[in-house]
Amino acid sequence: MTDKVRLDIPVLLPGVPDADACIERLARDLQARPGIEAAHVRAAEDGGPAQLCIHYDPGQLPLARIRELAQAAGAQITQRFGHAQWTLEGIGHQRRADTVAERLRQLPGVLEASANATTVHVEFDRERSSEQAILEALSSLGARPAAAKVAPAEPAHGTPGHRHGPGEAHAKGEHGHDHEGGLFGGNTEMVFALVCGALLGIGVAFDKWWDGAPGWLPLACFVAAYFFGGFYTLREAIENLKLRRFEIDTLMLVAAAGAAALGSWAEGALLLFLFSLGHALEHYAMGRAKRAIEALAELAPDTATVRRDGQTLDVPVEQLQVGDVVLVRPNERLPADGFVVVGTTSINQASVTGESMPVDKKPVDDAATARARPEAIDATSRTFAGTLNGASAIEIEVTRRSTDSTLARVVKMVSEAETRKSPTQRFTDKFERIFVPAVLALAFVLLFAWVVVDEPFRDSFYRAMAVLVAASPCALAIATPSAVLSGIARAARSGVLIKGGAPLEDLGSLNAMAFDKTGTLTEGRPRITDIVPADGVSEQELLRVAVAVESLSDHPLAVAIARDGRERLGNAAVAQASGLENLIGRGVKAELGGEQVWIGKAEMFGTDGVPELGAFAKEAIVQLRENGRTTMVVRQGTRDLGAIGLLDTPRAGAREALDELRAIGITRMIMISGDHQKVAQAVASQVGLDEAWGDLMPEDKVDAIRKLREQTKVAMVGDGVNDAPAMANATVGVAMGAAGSDVALETADVALMADDLRQLPFAVGLSRHTRAVIRQNVFVSLGIVAVLVPATIMGLGIGAAVAVHEGSTLLVVFNALRLLAYRGASKG
Repeated sequence: MTDKVRLDIPVLLPGVPDADACIERLARDLQARPGIEAAHVRAAEDGGPAQLCIHYDPGQLPLARIRELAQAAGAQITQRFGHAQWTLEGIGHQRRADTVAERLRQLPGVLEASANATTVHVEFDRERSSEQAILEALSSLGARPAAAKVAPAEPAHGTPGHRHGPGEAHAKGEHGHDHEGGLFGGNTEMVFALVCGALLGIGVAFDKWWDGAPGWLPLACFVAAYFFGGFYTLREAIENLKLRRFEIDTLMLVAAAGAAALGSWAEGALLLFLFSLGHALEHYAMGRAKRAIEALAELAPDTATVRRDGQTLDVPVEQLQVGDVVLVRPNERLPADGFVVVGTTSINQASVTGESMPVDKKPVDDAATARARPEAIDATSRTFAGTLNGASAIEIEVTRRSTDSTLARVVKMVSEAETRKSPTQRFTDKFERIFVPAVLALAFVLLFAWVVVDEPFRDSFYRAMAVLVAASPCALAIATPSAVLSGIARAARSGVLIKGGAPLEDLGSLNAMAFDKTGTLTEGRPRITDIVPADGVSEQELLRVAVAVESLSDHPLAVAIARDGRERLGNAAVAQASGLENLIGRGVKAELGGEQVWIGKAEMFGTDGVPELGAFAKEAIVQLRENGRTTMVVRQGTRDLGAIGLLDTPRAGAREALDELRAIGITRMIMISGDHQKVAQAVASQVGLDEAWGDLMPEDKVDAIRKLREQTKVAMVGDGVNDAPAMANATVGVAMGAAGSDVALETADVALMADDLRQLPFAVGLSRHTRAVIRQNVFVSLGIVAVLVPATIMGLGIGAAVAVHEGSTLLVVFNALRLLAYRGASKG
């Protein structure tokens, strides 16, 4: 039975007049997510804010993910519930990480904790615990946060808790090692394993080949080998026993102790040597995947050249402030997110967006507008920290501090994703909790085989110890985490952010995808193609009203009307409109010259108090739609001024990307759009889609996705802004152009950092390859156990069993590391 946690989370929606309706919509969106059993609103009590109650499975959907979805919908979670994340030193392998996470979950006030060999993520109640208490608990477990590279970011928008990702850890030159305590730092476990092997070899040499050696000398070597080989295993077993858990390390210690009790010190030392060596090699292999993430954090430079008060200064990047102008010389890495104010260049953005070719950059047209609305900066002027400048010097104005840069957030989110378990990993965790006690029970029964079989107790005892070794699911424990870690790291290196094992596996199991039209399958830069003024209305009058109102909006259609309309008007003056109100999914209204102006779809008129269209406007709309145009009607006061037709061109590479998706097994692809059905069908035919659903309001898109999800697993691909509710209801939400959109980064399960649909086949292909590796690892792990257990019962010795056992563990780890070299059809 799934464990459910009930949390009362107060939410505030500042500036929204109908807060209850917004919270209700948020509750509906959250409830559609896998892992959430219920989400509902509790009315305000005693003058306090309304509360959103969520009953969720933290194994499938951590509190941090709920927080992201709530924030993306406009909610700000209050100060009670915090979360912290640290890049750690001192955790060498997944089994140790599981122990650390379990120990943290026992702390008062800790709601959920997850960890892997690189990172720990903790959700806690601030009224009952604190970051300091959690850090002290980590220290007592031998784990500690890595040295900070930059100061922790301030919580954004009032959201509690610091997130200490790899982007905030490890000074240059400190990567590549887990600086654990011990004589040899991060290499201590490997050195202990090798010393164990050396002592074992010396002991065997004394015992077998030196007849004159004192009798106690070989035994002393074997006992010393036990100490060095069992040091880390004993530490882990003690921690697990304190938590009343019987884990793999416990089985190994029992088997080694049993061998010693039988006087088979050499075999026991061999067991501990191979087990500890396997641990150390696993530690090393997992460190390779870890360093793939840390390499992202190292891309940002340590210092920046800033122009201040007429002087040029070199300052640490953490001291950069929003509004600073930074000089970037040729072939230097950019120190911060911002926009170009001086100079033209080409920038290699592969480290953030995964784009293989450098992108041309030019100064913004209006620095004041870019400063006021950084989210609307054109891609040709937007820059990202950690990217590489080309051959020309440029100056950029900083729009984000170093801890809030896109690169820092990507690294942080990738690290968070590593701690989120996939469905297969949750299954194997549950399997282990049942399987390990069952193995102990089987070994106990085999101790009494001498009662049934005519053999001495010593042989029965030896067989029981060999079964303990053979049945220990070491390979199974690391099979999925190693593959997930490698898959997420590989995706991040190519500009694809996958937020955890669940979306990584789900994306690879899909056979259906739904695509938003504007900005996803099309460029999102429509242009005016037709202007149809009403009788008695000039084209200039129609455009002046349309430009005045649409200049207040940042919707792609509004931007197109304002831009192209100004070009057509030339130097003609445009009045100033005011009081813009966005009618979601339908259009806008504003005030101009003392009259109300409505601009939007034909369906907006005649509903909710908006005057109905006249016959001329209706006829113009029909004609424009027959020609595949997106249409906007302009009405001022009681007059229909006319209609404007727009056309959005399909994205370059959209058809190619869709063909690749079909080739790798996505059998059903649908375009969903708020445009008229004929417009949607026209665009769909241009990009090679057979299905197009038009005339959909945002809530209709949600219903469409829910309908599809009832039939099969489905991904929703959009820009992450208007499509957030539909993404939340899909099996996997995929956002494009996430490098330029905060909302897309927060909302999506998978974020394509570049504004390029051709990253999608790579992401799906990698996910499918990861699923295949996970299946291979699980089959190998269980297959080895299935073969070894009968073999040891039939007489296979401990030495042979432990050799095969540890070999299978290393096999699944190195099989998973193959994912780091995945290339895919779209990534060369």
